[in-house]
Amino acid sequence: MRGGGLWQLGQSITRRLAQSDKKAVARRCFASEADLKKTALYDFHVAHGGKMVPFAGWSMPIQYKDSIMDSTLNCRENGSLFDVAHMCGLSLKGKDCVPFLEKLVIADVAGLAPGTGTLTVFTNEKGGAIDDSVITKVTNEHIYLVVNAGCRDKDLAHIEEHMKAFTWKGGDVSWHIHDERSLLALQGPLSAPVLQHLTKEDLSKLYFGEFQVLDINGALCYLTRTGYTGEDGFEISVPSENAVDLAKAILEKSEGKVRLTGLGARDSLRLEAGLCLYGNDMEQHTTPVEAGLTWAIGKRRRAEGGFLGAEVILKQIEQGPSIRRVGIFSAGPPARSHCEIQDEKGQNIGEVTSGGFSPCLKKNIAMGYVKSGHHKNGTKLKIVVRGKAYDGSITKMPFVPSKYYKPS
Repeated sequence: MRGGGLWQLGQSITRRLAQSDKKAVARRCFASEADLKKTALYDFHVAHGGKMVPFAGWSMPIQYKDSIMDSTLNCRENGSLFDVAHMCGLSLKGKDCVPFLEKLVIADVAGLAPGTGTLTVFTNEKGGAIDDSVITKVTNEHIYLVVNAGCRDKDLAHIEEHMKAFTWKGGDVSWHIHDERSLLALQGPLSAPVLQHLTKEDLSKLYFGEFQVLDINGALCYLTRTGYTGEDGFEISVPSENAVDLAKAILEKSEGKVRLTGLGARDSLRLEAGLCLYGNDMEQHTTPVEAGLTWAIGKRRRAEGGFLGAEVILKQIEQGPSIRRVGIFSAGPPARSHCEIQDEKGQNIGEVTSGGFSPCLKKNIAMGYVKSGHHKNGTKLKIVVRGKAYDGSITKMPFVPSKYYKPS
């Protein structure tokens, strides 16, 4: 896909990203650039040719001089550096921070070893997803977590409301929102060898999902071996005053192979990895079971419950959900969010939530929700794009095999 096709891909991804946050759409239509928040790397992005777009109230790069296609492929072959400082990092501290958080999320936080983390979901009383988050148990009295930019205000209000009730009853928990720090994501096969040049700690001993506080390029950083691309990589929380220097050092040490990468390629990478985008593939009416995240509910939590919406979620685990998130290959033009999914007889069985052309597979991929019974691998179906039905089939995710760094 070249020329106009690539431009259309970039434009469609821009629209899809913006659709996941209604405030971003409102800002695009009615707000000036001056109203958008800027990360510590804003000027750095502009100087490197970043095409800035509104996203979740921030001015963020959708792409740089490379096409979205080339950026996606380069991340898988070499590496990418993303500015994700629009996301919200926070710490919960106190001797009761673990039992407090377990009231709000599905994870077995108590069962995590210090220095390890997991993907989890904040749920509401009906079992729906308020947001997904990567949480890390730094110690038994310190939890570090990152929530999505578009969900920041509602997430913080939700946590604060429950924290007030918890502390009023004598619980020991407090929080700190890390607005003084920036967040960079270094992803791809060169991420570890490049970052190793900038720290004395042995990164070969830090595995997927693990966390460490360490010096990187002269700054005290929170380092988590995780990411949103399916590749090996790291998320680096760095003091904002050191963020530009760290970005420069990473690009320099890679000798040009790790490239600055924007939200466009980030979206195609996470779609290829079969990962949810909150606001598209998971919303307040979607449960973790329906979203295919039952694995994130620990055995103890399934036995004991104790989180918001547990009754609904545990019943779904026992009896099965009525709808399920699935991966899809399709012919014709790429399916987009809200495209109808039909069975072979033309009956509605669901809806696409994310879709596009895969730069790595050179074919259309999508994810969406279908009625249970139609979710099995290989099931034939139809995808309706602009009023016309095209052939498709259910496939397992991830579409592109993940390469997380785990003990052999």
